[in-house]
Amino acid sequence: MLISLGWLTALMAGIFAIHIGQKLCFPYFWKDVFYLTRVVRYGLKMEIYKVTSKVFTVLDKFVQQAARIPHKTFIIYEGISYTYRDIDERSNKVAQVFEALGTVKKGDTVALLMNNEPDFLCVWFGLNKLGCSVAFLNTNIKCRSLLHCFNCCGAKILIVGQDLLGMLEEILPSLQEDCIQVWAMKTESSHPGVHTLLDKLQEAPALPVPAERRVTASLKTPTLYIFTSGTTGLPKAAVISHLQSLKGAAGFWAYGGTSEDVVYIPLPLYHSAASLIGIGGTIELGATCVLKKKFSASQFWTDCKKYNVTIFQYIGELCRYLCNQPKAEGEKEHKVRMAVGNGLRQDVWREFHRRFGEIRMCELYGSTEGNLCFMNHVGKVGAVGRSNFFYKLLFKYELVKYDMVKDEPLLNEQGFCERVKKGETGLLLSRVNARAPFFGYAGSKQLTEKKLLRDVLVQGDMYVNTGDLMVEDEEDFISFRDRVGDTFRWKGENVATTEVAETLGLVDFIQEANVYGVEVPGSEGRAGMAAVIIRPNCEFDGKKLFDQVLHYLPGYARPLFIRIQDFMETTGTLKHQKFRLVDSGFNPSTISDPLYFLDNGEKSYVPLTDAVYGSIVSGQQKL
Repeated sequence: MLISLGWLTALMAGIFAIHIGQKLCFPYFWKDVFYLTRVVRYGLKMEIYKVTSKVFTVLDKFVQQAARIPHKTFIIYEGISYTYRDIDERSNKVAQVFEALGTVKKGDTVALLMNNEPDFLCVWFGLNKLGCSVAFLNTNIKCRSLLHCFNCCGAKILIVGQDLLGMLEEILPSLQEDCIQVWAMKTESSHPGVHTLLDKLQEAPALPVPAERRVTASLKTPTLYIFTSGTTGLPKAAVISHLQSLKGAAGFWAYGGTSEDVVYIPLPLYHSAASLIGIGGTIELGATCVLKKKFSASQFWTDCKKYNVTIFQYIGELCRYLCNQPKAEGEKEHKVRMAVGNGLRQDVWREFHRRFGEIRMCELYGSTEGNLCFMNHVGKVGAVGRSNFFYKLLFKYELVKYDMVKDEPLLNEQGFCERVKKGETGLLLSRVNARAPFFGYAGSKQLTEKKLLRDVLVQGDMYVNTGDLMVEDEEDFISFRDRVGDTFRWKGENVATTEVAETLGLVDFIQEANVYGVEVPGSEGRAGMAAVIIRPNCEFDGKKLFDQVLHYLPGYARPLFIRIQDFMETTGTLKHQKFRLVDSGFNPSTISDPLYFLDNGEKSYVPLTDAVYGSIVSGQQKL
């Protein structure tokens, strides 16, 4: 008996020691296991599709959910609820209209230009039911860029929201010359040659289109085209396959979302975050979605409380805008438990928790056209994802040294890239293989090829150049540092705009900062400049800002110029616009905004006058 008790005690002590050892040496072990189990389960489903050639798409899942839970609310929009059956039947009507007219056939591409509303989904699903691909057009692009989008994706039909028809007036003749049919979500139209859709939907039957119309034999078949915002040139049409759609739809589920969740989507549906992750994820769970026409910081928490929101989506500066709202009572009195998105800065992350409670912030990383995704399933502040030994077996990526002067990866004597060490910043490259194909951009093999790097580490390999500078620490957490195009070089050093913007954001009177580099005559590289917005009821304090950058930033990273703006120009997905600011430089005679210059002698940021500007460009003022 004593021997048995001794063995039992030893066994318990051993288990306890293993547990303590695991906590100390592998603190994220079980979280990694649970997360990877979900990833593998979903991956096996994809592999089964390949073997059986029976691809079950996101649309198939929606049709299945509409049959399984027809009366459950799918969309809440402006206070009105739409069930899964409502959206299914109305999308059937869209399909029946175009089926009866015979204007589209399986494999065609139809362009969609609409703001967030339930009919966006009905048109999208209706066209998919006919076997068509849908091109989501960015509602912020105009004229020449819009015409360019049609050339990219080959669409011959455009469906436009009734509130956006006016923006087409300039290019309607060009569209008609190119034989592109324009359909407006209206009952009648005063524009010659523009067809109306709402009146025809009223008469159309809600009968389902035969399922064989939408059947596809390959996960690689394109189902959508999602355009980049075109901040650095004309928009590019990223090819979205069924494979990418299915992966996006698994996002909420991978983070632990359930059918009981209510998802808040304030982002534009033409963007992959809202459409692939938001709508696709809601469908995958069989959950409910609150769809906003446009993000409103002042209405955000009111909506969350009114509709019992449990998950919301964010991107870029959305959380920062919420933190900048005036404080109110009961800010933590809500049911939101999780937020999914990307681009959340560390300072905003901590402030958001302080203001609104310990909401689980689920950062993820992945571009619209990319073939790699990172997910921060642990919730470590500042990380966009987490890797480990097993993840690296499934998904091949590398962080390689980057030459900022030549603006290209650094090559060794053998002509290959070199990996960076743990803790060092490197360019993220994602391996292209059968498990992670790269579909590129529609209408331009040149743009697709430009994103690819060959013979990276060995002869014959191929990687996608993400254009993102990342760092992986000793615990395998991955953090975003900057975009290659955003990082600039000054005084022989690389300046990460994200890091500088975070430092400026810690100053109490600065609400928002957009950091970039400007050319200075006679100087190599680009000098740092920041466009900032001053908080309401605050004033610019040059001395306080000088002390901040002096204390927290190295000399080469301190912005030499400050530009105060009333509002920050952003894309439809809240990304900062930089190229106009870069082009306008720092000349006070051509810029109406207040400008300041970092004066080391005065130990302050002082007004940038014409005289000071002249001394800088002439070389009299040393930088």
